[in-house]
Formats: sequence, C-alpha cells, structure tokens
Amino acid sequence: MPWQAHLAIRRFAQAYNAGFCPYRPAMPAPLTESHSAVFSPGEQESFYRLIASRRDMRHFIAGTSVDEAVLMRLLSAAHSAPSVGLMQPWRFIRVADPALRDEIAALVEAERQKTAVALGERDGEFLRLKVEGVRECAELLVVAMAPDDGTVFGRRTMPREMALCSAACAIENLWLAARVENLGLGWVSMFAPDALAALLRLPPGGQPIAILCLGPVQAFYPAPMLELEGWRQGRPLADLMSTDTWDRPDT
Repeated sequence: MPWQAHLAIRRFAQAYNAGFCPYRPAMPAPLTESHSAVFSPGEQESFYRLIASRRDMRHFIAGTSVDEAVLMRLLSAAHSAPSVGLMQPWRFIRVADPALRDEIAALVEAERQKTAVALGERDGEFLRLKVEGVRECAELLVVAMAPDDGTVFGRRTMPREMALCSAACAIENLWLAARVENLGLGWVSMFAPDALAALLRLPPGGQPIAILCLGPVQAFYPAPMLELEGWRQGRPLADLMSTDTWDRPDT
C-alpha cells in the first residue's frame, strides 16, 4: 500500500478519535420539517431491500481494489455499531502484506481440511464448496475482540458473550455498508483462533473472531450460497418464534 494511503488512514483515525468524522455528522442534526428522523417509505423500502440482498460472498474479482474513501466509510459504519456499556470491543486489522495474506490462507485451508474430516460422509460434498475468497478479494480484514477492559455495565453476568455480540454488530454494520456500496463481503470463520492471534501478534486476551473478504464481485448470489448448493435450507421465521415460553409456538 502506498505511503499516501497509510498517511490518509492515520489522519482519518486521528480525526475520528478527536471527534470528527467526514462521513457522518458529529452531532445529530436538529429535527425540522425538511430534515427529520422519520424515514420516508422509499427509504424504508431501500433498507429492507438491502437486508434481503446481503450475501455471504465467496467469489471475488481478482486484481481489483477498494477505494480508500469507500473503505473508510465502511469502517466508520462498523465503528458506529452499538456495544454493551459502550465498550467498543472491536479491533480491525487490515492485511496489506501479500505474504501475510498467504499465511492466513494456509490457516484457513488447514481448518477446511479438518472440517471435512469432522463432517464424515459429507466430506467430499463439503470440499467441493468454495468457502472463502482470501486470496482473490481486494481487501482482507480481520476483526478481533480486544482484551477485556473491565466494563461491568450491562455485562456483569455475561461478560464475554456481550463483548462478542457487540463485535458481531460491528461486522453486520460493515456487511450492510459493503452491500450498499455494491461490494461483496464474506465472513470466514474457518481458522484456529490461537494460530491466527499469534500470526497477527494480538495481545494477551485478544481474540480474532472473523476474517472478512471484501471487494468487487461479478454478481451477488440470488439466494444464500449454501441453499443454492443444496447444502442446507434456511428455516422460515414462523418456526423460530414463540409466545411467552420456548415451547409455546407463536400463532
């Protein structure tokens, strides 16, 4: 990555930490008749269409790039995610070294082979699936949870779970922002956390939770890839709802 890009990222981070972000207002705009917090029907429709069209992408166009300003918008969206107790446990590591990318790809491949063994009779079917785009994607990001900062507010009984949920919210924000920028994103979870943590020199207590492949794609899948490949079908919402208690289906 050229030095100008490194400088731009550093300046952006300094400005963001100082309370300024060029991609969103520092404070909510006052509510007026012409500008309010109420979304129009068209905006609502666009938002739900965005959610419905999000896909876990595995196929990327090799040799492409993501504009620096776009990448900063995506990371800003991720950093705008809610977090329990405002702990903001997420950390984003941008993989710029091609050799490091190759090492990460090797970790993913090692886990892919172990997963195939664990699947037993479906091993061959699994190995035919494309489950990542680590080498082809334009940008490779790793999301890690920072060491516990001692936040008690909202997470006294479930400290690690709430940190993980908060970081996952940041990933979802990034995912949706990527889709609205017409970029594909794939969440790779096939890796040994300790090995990846050592490779990225995470501090004690830090844990990688996601390898994110980001970049231009030829086309977005019309449905989740695992459904298209016949691996598994998504369940209808009605099967996953109940009233008052777990064993009382919603009617």
